[in-house]
Amino acid sequence: MTAVIILAAAAVVVFGYLLCLKPNTKRKEQMKPFEEVYIAHRGLFDNHSKAPENSLAAFQKAVQAGYGIELDVQMTADHQMVVFHDASLKRMCGADLRLTDLTWQELKGYRLADSDETIPLFRDVLNIIAGKVPVIVEIKVQHQYLETTRYLARIMDHYQGVYCIESFHPLAVAWFRRHRPEVIRGQLSTNYRKDHIRQPAPVRFILTNLLLNGYSRPDFIAYNYKFSSQFSYRLCRRLYSVENAAWTIRSQEALNQAKEVFQIFIFDSFIPEQ
Repeated sequence: MTAVIILAAAAVVVFGYLLCLKPNTKRKEQMKPFEEVYIAHRGLFDNHSKAPENSLAAFQKAVQAGYGIELDVQMTADHQMVVFHDASLKRMCGADLRLTDLTWQELKGYRLADSDETIPLFRDVLNIIAGKVPVIVEIKVQHQYLETTRYLARIMDHYQGVYCIESFHPLAVAWFRRHRPEVIRGQLSTNYRKDHIRQPAPVRFILTNLLLNGYSRPDFIAYNYKFSSQFSYRLCRRLYSVENAAWTIRSQEALNQAKEVFQIFIFDSFIPEQ
């Protein structure tokens, strides 16, 4: 009798685990535009050129080259949506300041890297892309996620091009499931421990192992390609045949290897062979 109880308990645990991993796999046709082009990470950029990352110039270059675009959005102190990756301006602008503490007017005074480019408004970036190539919008959540997701949704309600959203924050992804179910959504992740990302151990475990998929039901998983053998991610791929995006590919050799696992490829620092 004890053995039966143990086996039943184990079965319940396994079943619950598999439910936690379960993504949405019913919209693969809508993912095809992202499979048909390589996705330029933060635009087609070179931080030692006139077109640094997440700049209008880098996005213009990506559009002209026919690449899809992946970009990062976050909110300023005066509730403007801008395109910028880091929480701090230090790496890209040389100022040890948090973006979310500054207004849009204040941000305009800082240059990106060694260029004349400044941090762009998201709406100005969309005007450049204008539906010419697919766009992956990463939601950066520095504090709470609701303001950013709601603001983004209102903007994208009027956008006519092909796009999807993604985030490391499962609740941002889940918000789109609930409030904009028609929008393709993706869960970003990595091996948080091996990638040295500072989070409480339980949070790292949950996010690394994609245990909130059952809640947010992402249409695709964007995983750090270096950790594609991570157990839960590998199981999710094989059991559910979910769409997979590789980030961030930085060489042709890495791209060739990633093609064995992934269908969507986010790249920078080189030009992929066609």
